[in-house]
Amino acid sequence: MRPPPTTWLYALAGTLACALGPAGGQAAGLQRKECMFLQKIEMDHKQCLQDAQLENETAGCSKMWDNLTCWPATPRGQVVVLDCPLIFTLFSSSQGLNVSRSCTEEGWTHLEPGPYPVACGFDDKALSLNEQQTLFYSSVKTGYTIGYSLSLAALLIAMAILSLFRKLHCTRNYIHMHLFMSFILRATAVFIKDLALFDSDSGESDHCSVGSVGCKAAVVLFQYCVMANFFWLLVEGLYLHTLLAISFFSERKYFWGYILIGWGVPSTFTMVWTIIRIHFEDDGCWDTINSSLWWIIKAPILTSILVNFILFICIIRILVQKLRPPDVGKSDSSPYSRLAKSTLLLIPLFGVHYIMFAFFPDNFKTEVKIVFELVVGSFQGFVVAVLYCFLNGEVQAELRRKWHGHLQGILGSNPKYQHPSGVSNCATSSTQVSMLTRLSPDVRRSSSFQAEVSLV
Repeated sequence: MRPPPTTWLYALAGTLACALGPAGGQAAGLQRKECMFLQKIEMDHKQCLQDAQLENETAGCSKMWDNLTCWPATPRGQVVVLDCPLIFTLFSSSQGLNVSRSCTEEGWTHLEPGPYPVACGFDDKALSLNEQQTLFYSSVKTGYTIGYSLSLAALLIAMAILSLFRKLHCTRNYIHMHLFMSFILRATAVFIKDLALFDSDSGESDHCSVGSVGCKAAVVLFQYCVMANFFWLLVEGLYLHTLLAISFFSERKYFWGYILIGWGVPSTFTMVWTIIRIHFEDDGCWDTINSSLWWIIKAPILTSILVNFILFICIIRILVQKLRPPDVGKSDSSPYSRLAKSTLLLIPLFGVHYIMFAFFPDNFKTEVKIVFELVVGSFQGFVVAVLYCFLNGEVQAELRRKWHGHLQGILGSNPKYQHPSGVSNCATSSTQVSMLTRLSPDVRRSSSFQAEVSLV
């Protein structure tokens, strides 16, 4: 009787390697062993089939491949004892275990002392742990799929609003639109990558063989979109800090510099990483992060997170100074609530939350880090779209103005009557007179920034 296929073992090896993926050198060693064992199994399979074709007819049991082990031709009445396949050393600490089969008149018997998992020390506890890990990663994938889907829908609507209304066209909103686009591309790239790597029909999660061009292209696109998203968060920080720190500057001149930083710098690092991987590590689908080449992608992202966090601290310090002018009484608590509100609004725009785990060791609180960065991070685009578009005072006023104009056209209202819209040119942002402006005349030059931190 031919044993059932053992493809579950290949999947289990890959799952275990991925589960320990963030553990740096440990994961690298595990994946190398996994690939070595899987390649040996493949070689043994081919050799066994070749030998079976050249072998003469025997009165006993002919050579047999059971998906893990090649059983030699054996006369009837004899027992063959072989070592457990080496791949089980990934899942069991037991050493020196054996499996056996007997050759009878009916052919090969069942594996003794039981199926491979039992005979080779793969106990129920290890299987239960793997099932828990599989459930955890499946839940994480479901969580970030929901987050990115929600973000994608909200960002597309926000992009349409900012694009269609001309009075909302200004440098500040142009930068927002590029940030929204980076979130849209990131969400799309995640879906494409998951389809290429984990789709049951065409997925290519095997990192031991050479992946297809399409699979590698999906991973390259994913890496570029993720890095571009982080760099556009950095651009938001640079722009807002420039508004506060520099009295007069050419927004158009700076804008092209922001374009270069947001889209150009990530493309440079991604191309370098792609070229080096083609020539030095063209293994699997390029979805592993267990070599020094990963720092070509990781280092720029960590740098952008660190710089943006420094800019965040500097902006908060400037706000504190401007919210405490001499003419404000000590009993006035509104500036501090305004500061708290501004700080909370800037956290998703700057991606400050990424600093929490950015510089910890990769194996520090792995599960918490995965949930925080993948699941919680997937909702960042939705939060940014809500705060900086749907709840933005200028956007709401413009929507109200368009809606009342539409009603007037339908109902035939008196054209002399105009509903007070309160909308003016976006570039001056004078529609949102914030607490900052009322407290300090010096802040008037940063009116664009005031619109960012106001939801009035």
